[in-house]
Amino acid sequence: MALTSIGEETYSARHPLLQKNKFGGGCRSSSEEEATSKAVFRVVGMTCSACAGPVEEAIKRLRGIHEAVIDVLNNQAQVLFNPNFVNLEKICETIQDAGFEASLIENEANETSIKVCRIRINGMTCSSCSSTIERVLRVTNGVQRAHVSLALEEAEVHYDRRLGDHDKLLDEIESAGFEALLISTGEDLSKIDLKIVGECVDESIKTLLEALPGVQSVEFHHGTDKIISVLYKHDVTGPRSFIRVFGRTKLKATIFSAGEEGRESQRQVEIKKYYKSFIWSLVFTVPVFLTAMVFMYIPWINHLLMFKVINMLNTGEIIRCVLATPVQFLIGWRFYYGSYKALRRGSANMDVLIALGTNAAYFYSLYSVLRAASSPGFKGEDFFETSSMLITFILLGKYLEVMAKGKTSDAISKLMKLTPDTAILLSLDSEGQVTGEEEIDGRLIQKNDVIKILPGVKVASDGYVVWGKSHVDESMMTGEANLVAKRKGDTVIGGTLNANGVLHVKVTRVGSESALAQIIRLVESAQLAKAPVQKLADTISKFFVPLVISFSLLTWLVWFFAGKVHWYSESWIPASMDRFELALQFGISVMVVACPCALGLATPTAVMVGTGVGASQGVLIKGGQALERAHMVNCIVFDKTGTLTMGKPVVVKTKLLKNMTLGEFYELVAATEVNSEHPLAKAIVNHAKKFRDDEENPAWPQAHDFLSITGNGVKATVKGREVMVGNKNLMSQHGVYIPEDAEEMLAEAEEMAQTGILVSVNRELTGLLAVSDPLKPSARAAISILKSMNIASIMVTGDNWGTANAIAREVGIDSVMAEAKPKQKAEKVKELQASGHVVAMVGDGINDAPALVAADVGIAIGAGTDIAIEAADIVLMKSNLEDVITAIDLSKKTFSRIRLNYVWALGYNLIGIPIAAGVLFPWTHLRLPPWFAGAAMAASSVSVVCSSLLLKNYKRPKMLDNLEICEVLVERV
Repeated sequence: MALTSIGEETYSARHPLLQKNKFGGGCRSSSEEEATSKAVFRVVGMTCSACAGPVEEAIKRLRGIHEAVIDVLNNQAQVLFNPNFVNLEKICETIQDAGFEASLIENEANETSIKVCRIRINGMTCSSCSSTIERVLRVTNGVQRAHVSLALEEAEVHYDRRLGDHDKLLDEIESAGFEALLISTGEDLSKIDLKIVGECVDESIKTLLEALPGVQSVEFHHGTDKIISVLYKHDVTGPRSFIRVFGRTKLKATIFSAGEEGRESQRQVEIKKYYKSFIWSLVFTVPVFLTAMVFMYIPWINHLLMFKVINMLNTGEIIRCVLATPVQFLIGWRFYYGSYKALRRGSANMDVLIALGTNAAYFYSLYSVLRAASSPGFKGEDFFETSSMLITFILLGKYLEVMAKGKTSDAISKLMKLTPDTAILLSLDSEGQVTGEEEIDGRLIQKNDVIKILPGVKVASDGYVVWGKSHVDESMMTGEANLVAKRKGDTVIGGTLNANGVLHVKVTRVGSESALAQIIRLVESAQLAKAPVQKLADTISKFFVPLVISFSLLTWLVWFFAGKVHWYSESWIPASMDRFELALQFGISVMVVACPCALGLATPTAVMVGTGVGASQGVLIKGGQALERAHMVNCIVFDKTGTLTMGKPVVVKTKLLKNMTLGEFYELVAATEVNSEHPLAKAIVNHAKKFRDDEENPAWPQAHDFLSITGNGVKATVKGREVMVGNKNLMSQHGVYIPEDAEEMLAEAEEMAQTGILVSVNRELTGLLAVSDPLKPSARAAISILKSMNIASIMVTGDNWGTANAIAREVGIDSVMAEAKPKQKAEKVKELQASGHVVAMVGDGINDAPALVAADVGIAIGAGTDIAIEAADIVLMKSNLEDVITAIDLSKKTFSRIRLNYVWALGYNLIGIPIAAGVLFPWTHLRLPPWFAGAAMAASSVSVVCSSLLLKNYKRPKMLDNLEICEVLVERV
């Protein structure tokens, strides 16, 4: 955002090729011209024009590049390109290949052409699968960004709709060998999925729906569930109208959400599938295990099992072969299919390891059985129990893993349950009088409905009160325990609790437009976003399986040839084996003990649980990157108004310097300030209402030629007089004389941590206002706690130096920057970063947005502006300063858990593989049987997920609980 200071007008004047509508002097066709996009990249590491040359040449070599201009002074590259041939990610990679760090700053492509969709992906088993899907999506034409979460089993894709639609993305995923289901698209604000119940579904339903006013398109999804998607204008029609259409037929329809219901139903299906497979595998494996390991010690049963049927083939081998075969090929079919899909796309995953390991054991055993049946002197052992027990233990591990992974997204499920299942819909006549009411499904509420909210019932949707008075508990959104009074005209938020009184609420936002849905979407996006540390697992996963297979073959060869040349004593070989079989068991154990899944789950599961815990604590963390950076913060820059202070300033003193009544004075001031969004302006306007008869909704005189001068004040013409309201700088710039008594009053106000505001009429100082914005009760204690954590605190504000210093002294901040404009705030952040600090910026206003973007971690106060919240990495929903400490502490705990997961996952493989290879066997004679190695592999994935789940027990620092008690006591006083 801060980079818009490089004016397009100035830049295009210097580079005519970058001027709008002047590409190539009209040589390019109109269709190409429409497909031209402009992007600005930050390029780090350039020191002179010699650096710029290679970057420019590298970019221009790409197909679809119209022009590339490198600005060494500002470390930027501006590129004109055709998105039909090259995407932003490819350009960024090209700059990085030239030896410089690159990141996208700005993209002037048609914003409406970029869409975001979320896709559920079934069939991923490890990080190798998720990495493969990411690569497939990223090389798809038109895709800007793609993130795949192994833990969530979902993908978030940013793509250009001019180059394709979501069906193309689904086809690409399915061609890679995975099942793909669309969860949501960029059109979801007016899209709904309906599940049809009934046998006969034909095109007549589609025709009836398309005939409804406001319906834009209807699409059938053929599959197990009969799903129909309707795209519609939510201010014209809605889900109730669609349900009524089905009511006129023999069919029934219910609302189906691929996001919330689909995820849970898919998980339940997967849990049942693994449970069923495990039970059947256990039924066949237990007899195999008993005949191979237990019954040999019971003489009469052993005699029956050793009975020779044909040559050396005994009944025990026949029983084991018959029982192990369905386990290997029917129950274990999923591993063959998974291996086929992986190998077809040129990669290898855990399924490949399992298939190779079990096949080696099974087919050697089959060979042994056939040789025994055909040879009167053959002596050999079978390993049918190895293959069947391997598959059984792995299925058990997968079952437990899916169960545990489901609990990592509990935070989203809890958020979804905040809104009530039903709502009372009111029917109104033409005069707005209630004529009837009915109870409906909460998901059938439509925009402009009027709903009835009873005492003790949750508000069903966002809207405003049209009748009634009550108090509402909004703690789920704001964290404030106090009830908020509501009367006609006040807004209410879906999911909040109505305490006492009946309210009639007109619905303004439904479905994915609602405040709660936006929070859920933010949490989901955060859980999809990868932490930079995840790159370690992605890098390892590319080479892990091929290396394991190579090491497994090497292990078999080493032990086999060592036995052939008698490098070890025959006493090492178990009585039931020969040298070949011993070597084979070592090789199989290496193949099945290795676990890429634990590595792939180490980061995403911890991020999912961490962001979910944060959401439950009122701290919304936008993804793993913000979580990772936050734990390194050692310097925090605070805005003053609304951050350290309550953000609810009030006028505490007025001094008139000219012969004028207070009513006349405030009429001129309020008429000027009513056009400003600044908190101080709102405080002045609210104070001015006290001097009007129509205090509830006063009509102020018209202000002409209004001008807001950033960091100084406002100026306008009211009733033919020029009115200026602002600080000393504003007055000095316009030649307004400030008398000595006014200077003294300003100094006095600033010493009391008040903001002095000057008012001039027709270039003569007319009055002075003192505005006080009280400190938040927790501000001083929060700064003190940060100091104890060795985190430096700095205050940067647009207010005057006197007020800024007074506030800083009160809260205990030593470093202050006052009278700072938005650009200067961002520059201060960059200055701190240049000195080696990892900087977090805490702010709430539009003027804080550039600094929030520039900071390593931007933290927005939840009660702040939408722009600040959008620019930030972390949002504090409760607007409490102590949550800054919670955010940092939670990030440290989460990252510690990620480290622990990696230590376990890497340590398990680094220790388990050598032991499985028989490194300790020469000294201890201990070996890892393949079935035990498979059980250990399954347990490793489960243990990593359970380790991440321990984050659900997170408790914020105890000192914050004491701080909250003090805050409550202060408020009561």
